[in-house]
Amino acid sequence: MVLAVLVAAVLAGHSLIPRVGGDPGSMVQTFLPWLGLSVPVLAVLGWWRRPAVALPAVLLPLTAWLVVFGPALWPDDRGHDLIAVQHNASDENPDPAGTVRELLRVSPDLVALGEVLPESVPAYEAAFGAAYPYHAVHGTVALWSRHPFASVGPLDIRPRAFGADWNRGLRAVVRTPRGEIAVFVAHLPSVRMGVKGFATGPRNEAADRLGAALAAEPHDRVLLLGDLNGTVDDRGLRPVTELVHTDAAFAFSWPARAPVARIDHILGRGLTVTSLWSLPRTGSDHLPIAARIRAS
Repeated sequence: MVLAVLVAAVLAGHSLIPRVGGDPGSMVQTFLPWLGLSVPVLAVLGWWRRPAVALPAVLLPLTAWLVVFGPALWPDDRGHDLIAVQHNASDENPDPAGTVRELLRVSPDLVALGEVLPESVPAYEAAFGAAYPYHAVHGTVALWSRHPFASVGPLDIRPRAFGADWNRGLRAVVRTPRGEIAVFVAHLPSVRMGVKGFATGPRNEAADRLGAALAAEPHDRVLLLGDLNGTVDDRGLRPVTELVHTDAAFAFSWPARAPVARIDHILGRGLTVTSLWSLPRTGSDHLPIAARIRAS
């Protein structure tokens, strides 16, 4: 019973976990959906030991999990206006052309890529071809589109301690059939796990800068595509997730071999991400994710 109460408390109050050394709150929030696996384990233990007391207690974590993640189990199927794809394509990807072929199977309107090296850009351009005539590359992030850009430029989200050659953001205004959308593409710094816990400082600083750019964005319709190196529940991303959002909780994207978390995101404001899903593996250590999007 104590374990059931503890799991329920973590699910319901994960944002209250203190931000002390190693940022245990971010670590818990990264893998928060997996606490649901404790429910059948607790049920078996309760049946074996004290079913009259323990089994009713299992309803506590089950209810807490359904409150947090239940809405994502019923996708919105009221149609969509756009399909977008986000993929950290990996700077070690041996097959850009094959990667693009996999991404285009869902006929996206927009494709955002991260870890695109300068020497690989021609291969990506050739693979996208004439069907995606509009594209922009800034640093190591890129955006391909079926629809023209009204404007496009770099987005500075660089942490103070990083060098001037660290460029992982762009902003484009895309002219879609439903009107203009401000599209942000971002790749936040990695989070390192060590004996002292999560090292989240540079990631959080970049998230603050990205959040400031989103807050200052004048367009009503905003779409963020990016590898944020954290889940939507991670408090370090709150400057971003308070401004753009999705109702989807799953579609895990990392690591590609055995995905346990979605750190790649498609988030909107003035838009509704009606469904989100993972695509098959490419030559990257991340899975691509795709989303159907409805203009609000």
